[in-house]
Amino acid sequence: MVQLKVLSGKQAGAVTVARRFPFIVGRDASANLRLEEEGVWERHLELDLQMPEGFVLIVHPQARATVNDQPVQQALLRNGDLIGVGTVKIRFWLSETRQMGLRPRELLTWAALAALCAGQVALIYALLR
Repeated sequence: MVQLKVLSGKQAGAVTVARRFPFIVGRDASANLRLEEEGVWERHLELDLQMPEGFVLIVHPQARATVNDQPVQQALLRNGDLIGVGTVKIRFWLSETRQMGLRPRELLTWAALAALCAGQVALIYALLR
């Protein structure tokens, strides 16, 4: 659903996928993305999915965070936004979508068409007798 790529700090290069919301970022052991960097609070911020607006970043009241180098307490996130948490920079990306496998449905459709054709052939045979 959402990818968070850590660009700086000890975890630079790490990518975390957020599938459930709210998604907590901070030092706390229960945080979904745990950062042990300078300036990061226990529950520094959370990402929440608020329909129909989209993904919203909500910062802990005493903590500081930036989105695209602008200080925020709450912000609507867009694809590619740069989030600053303490000394860490994180890139917010929407994950690539994956199409469900259609093979079972396709096989079922072909089987239904084959059964329909066989039924029609049987009906024609019965009518011509």
